[in-house]
Amino acid sequence: MTLWNGSYPFYPGPNASFPFDTTRAVIVTVFLSMLVMFIIILPGIRGRGRLFWFLRLVLGLFLGAVILTVQFTRDWETGWVQANTSYKSFSPVQVDADIGLHIGLAGVNVTLRGNPVRQINETINYNEHFPWNFGADYDRSYSEGLEKGLPSPILYVAEKFRTQSPCAVHRQYRIAGHYVSLTLWLAFCTWLISILLFSMSILLCGGHMLLLTATLMLLSLLIFSTARNTLKCPIQFGPVALRTDYGESFWLTLATGLLYLLLGLGIIILNYVQPKKLKLIFNLGNSSEEEVWDKSCLPAEPSCSAQDELVVPLGELCHVAATRL
Repeated sequence: MTLWNGSYPFYPGPNASFPFDTTRAVIVTVFLSMLVMFIIILPGIRGRGRLFWFLRLVLGLFLGAVILTVQFTRDWETGWVQANTSYKSFSPVQVDADIGLHIGLAGVNVTLRGNPVRQINETINYNEHFPWNFGADYDRSYSEGLEKGLPSPILYVAEKFRTQSPCAVHRQYRIAGHYVSLTLWLAFCTWLISILLFSMSILLCGGHMLLLTATLMLLSLLIFSTARNTLKCPIQFGPVALRTDYGESFWLTLATGLLYLLLGLGIIILNYVQPKKLKLIFNLGNSSEEEVWDKSCLPAEPSCSAQDELVVPLGELCHVAATRL
């Protein structure tokens, strides 16, 4: 970039503020609404089955919400560094800022926040997203940021993930993100099937599907780790370097996958060891009591007394008496 009429080649415009993650808000709102709706009908369930039903509801909705949410989060890998660095190209001005890198399945976010935010008569608070998902061109997004005149630290970090960068990490992260997203969508489908099987009281198959869902979630972490463990170029800001580590979405997926792996194994083991207790957990232990009640309503022996009995289906009244005129 060259000087133009003695001024720096940057386009004036407002700083990019941190975007509100509407996708995550929508997902959380939908699942919370479903939870509230089911809680309203909770008093209609009698006995101790109410507690088991509520626990199954919370665990089922939580798993679905986690699988959908981590698809769109941008903190699978994160890193922060506090540095004194140049703010614009061709300018000797230095600013104190916190620089953050957030890697998701669909791209990277680079954050630049001044420390303090107000410096050199400007508000330094940027968060720029550079996508690499299907239909997106990372290099084009970087070029647009260059034309827009983004601060030098953001462009410096984003340049490390370009396709032409000597770091050669763009391909690894992009492919890993696509396969992780595909694996999580498969996990979401198996979660739906497990919910359907449990609602149909097919407990063993539902346990297998829950186990498959947890396995797919853990497999997605393994796929992402292949890109995470590749050799990286150092992101250096003077004497300090920006280093990244696994983020909140990674650890949330790991914890959720391990939890439901244990739950799936527990259902399968209980089905073979203590099937009656498993049926009790899923509110299937009342069928025998209803059969006993139905049998108690039947007459012990047919009688030829002053009343004639009319036989009706078992599900209706036990017997109907007609008085002889």
